[in-house]
Amino acid sequence: MWRTFLRVHASLTRRLEHDLIVEHDLPLASYDVLVQLAEAPQGRLRMTDLAERVLLSRSGLTRLVDRLAADGLVERQSCLSDARGTFTVITDAGRARLRGAAPTHLRGIQDYMTSRLEADELDTLGDLLGKLLRDAELAAEPPGGGCGASDGMVRPTPASTNGRSA
Repeated sequence: MWRTFLRVHASLTRRLEHDLIVEHDLPLASYDVLVQLAEAPQGRLRMTDLAERVLLSRSGLTRLVDRLAADGLVERQSCLSDARGTFTVITDAGRARLRGAAPTHLRGIQDYMTSRLEADELDTLGDLLGKLLRDAELAAEPPGGGCGASDGMVRPTPASTNGRSA
């Protein structure tokens, strides 16, 4: 069962990524970062919180955010109340890119997964995965740090301005 789950996950993510790259030149991990930021309050998350949400290592996320920032899809902002804290913020260009790619991603989910299961199977699968997720979230430590999403005190970091106005 476990190996089947892993194989299904790998197969689905490969297919979803292929579609996003072919149609939008946007890898799935980049799409995921943009989704997480778009859904976050004020369109921003601390790097540590973003890494947990997209399931990347911190170093892997740093490299990915560097690429997204170079493309103008995100920017970094430092936290005034915590010198160690850095936010990643989705830009207007990032939101536009996400809006363009979302139909492709949703179509892939429909084509490769939801259309292949009956409604009651989808409900059962959703319930089971939800139970596993709740159990995992209960075991996880809450995010810490002095610069939470409600902290409005931010300023662009020098690397995020890239010669453009912030």
